[in-house]
Amino acid sequence: MSENPMTNPPTPNPPPPPHPNMTHHDGFEQEDLSSRSALYFLAGLVLVCVVVYLIVFGMYRFLDSYATAHQPPMSPMVTPEADTRAVTPENAVTFPQPRLEENERTQLRSFIEDQDRKLATYDWVDKDRGTVRIPIDRAMELIAQRGLPVHAEGASSAQSSAAQTSAPVKKQTPKAATTKAAASGK
Repeated sequence: MSENPMTNPPTPNPPPPPHPNMTHHDGFEQEDLSSRSALYFLAGLVLVCVVVYLIVFGMYRFLDSYATAHQPPMSPMVTPEADTRAVTPENAVTFPQPRLEENERTQLRSFIEDQDRKLATYDWVDKDRGTVRIPIDRAMELIAQRGLPVHAEGASSAQSSAAQTSAPVKKQTPKAATTKAAASGK
């Protein structure tokens, strides 16, 4: 006997068996973690932290008073030293290095301005020897005009070539060397 699918509709799936934690068959769990237990936990945590703080504070006070009471007496021959933890502006210059910076920006700015002033002015380095400091721009112009000085110890071949020509030795810049090489066809 063949069954006609049109005449006998399919039977719906039976509902799943209830879960043991489900008290109702409404489709959601009824037993949740209560907020009261979370608040009890937080209150207990705060209480434990306060108790630990009080214990540590009490231990510190006890040990500090014990150390103060049991210090050996100071010899009458020794004069108490000044407190070196307090530094006044007057003795900041005599305070040993390294010193802490009071204001980093202004100190750095004054240092840079001092260095820039030294690079841009004339001054004596050693008056007895006749050594002077010249501005860096002028020094670069003089090196470009005269060339770098040649030392006698390691420049025997340079001396012989310089002795043949009385012109000073000039250093070629990389740009000039590439221009000469391009002009000669290399």
